[in-house]
Amino acid sequence: METWGVNFTGNRKIAIVGAGQVGSTFAYALMISGLASSIVLIDDVAAKATGHVLDLNHGLAFVQPSEIYAGDYSECADAQVVVITAGANQKPGETRLDLARNNVEIFKQIIPNIIKYRPEILLVVSNPVDILTYVTLKISQYHPGRVIGSGTVLDTARFKYMLSRHCRVDPRNVHAYILGEHGDSEVPVWSQASIAGIPLETFCLACERNCSDEQRNDIFKNVKTAAYQVIEKKGVTNFAIGLALVKIISSILRDESSIHSVSTWVDNYYDISDVCLSVPGLLNKSGIARVLKAHLNQSEIEKLQASARVLKNILSGLEV
Repeated sequence: METWGVNFTGNRKIAIVGAGQVGSTFAYALMISGLASSIVLIDDVAAKATGHVLDLNHGLAFVQPSEIYAGDYSECADAQVVVITAGANQKPGETRLDLARNNVEIFKQIIPNIIKYRPEILLVVSNPVDILTYVTLKISQYHPGRVIGSGTVLDTARFKYMLSRHCRVDPRNVHAYILGEHGDSEVPVWSQASIAGIPLETFCLACERNCSDEQRNDIFKNVKTAAYQVIEKKGVTNFAIGLALVKIISSILRDESSIHSVSTWVDNYYDISDVCLSVPGLLNKSGIARVLKAHLNQSEIEKLQASARVLKNILSGLEV
């Protein structure tokens, strides 16, 4: 992999590869945020990308100035971040391994076309995101800090929301993480959950509500099945992930050094190596500048290791 050391020039151009529900919703949220000076949509179906661009441009009178247009892969050349939302959706009867195989083949076509133009940072959103982040890293040969998966940023937000409803506080005052796979083996870090800096167990005693193990299990079950519930009712998850991506992009473009549970390549992280999964990562203009070792109890360590094994088993069935 290449040597770390990128020359950043304050560029605020974001390229989005994939103009489906997630890509177009993210483009809309990004336009409203005012973060990007340029937003380019790239899709194999050029008319779809052009249609979204026309619609977005008609709203520019209501937001901060930006340039929004459709293009091809050459538009990745001077992008600060390329956000990859393209890929197949899981079909009824398909296994996760089937989906992984389909999207790995798609990424084998997409990633070389992107890195040909040397964009600075790659943000992978397509599922299974941990597998595709690993594939992107291997194909691109970028430094691991420059390849980011959206990982469990949305799962973490769901966790905070569910806890806020239970504790009757603002979600912004809840601090908690979901780590590991963005999927069924994800790990809730109960041991470090807090409300406004107060450990969750202490807060629960203070508010005199019954926070039983059964209730905790129900909260996590609702977090883990949230996407299934949304997809069952409307067919796709797009709004919350669009906002999550804006938060990640904000951390990069504004050089915030903020911490998010993004998917990244790890080496000897609680004896986990050579796999991409979500851990706390410090994000700034360099991408993932540093991976932070979360303080986990023994049960959480074992669950994180089990989550890594799930991902490695999937990777072992793929030609990467």
